[in-house]
Amino acid sequence: MLTQWFDATPTFALLDDVRRRMDQAFNELETGTTWTDHRSNIWPRANLFDKGENYVLQAELPGVTREDLEISGCQDCLTLTGERKVTAPEGYAVHRQERAGLRFSRSIRFPGKVDLDHAQADFKNGVLTVTVPKAPEVKPRMIAIQAN
Repeated sequence: MLTQWFDATPTFALLDDVRRRMDQAFNELETGTTWTDHRSNIWPRANLFDKGENYVLQAELPGVTREDLEISGCQDCLTLTGERKVTAPEGYAVHRQERAGLRFSRSIRFPGKVDLDHAQADFKNGVLTVTVPKAPEVKPRMIAIQAN
């Protein structure tokens, strides 16, 4: 009978290992950090902020020129499309190339309806900032209180 208990010890060790790995996975989801970043293929990196009347989207686009970038949108989604071209200067030979050229397209959904007709975009120092006003129907309104 005692031998059967010791035979189960490796099983409990495996279950404990599974529990630790599940805890690690949930911690990574909560904090957004991982020891191996699975999000490394998402490009460009972007942040979306709620500024009350507007949503502000900031995207890092190093090496992309304004001419090679296109912004489009519909209803509650904004799409960034473009190309990063990497070429060696004329007369130089490439000995090492770690930054490759790439074509990209990334869609970012807003948490609510937006007014894309009044959106503004600014592109400076490789950072794209798009300010999009919220649609009038989703903006907070004041309600008057009547006294009886």
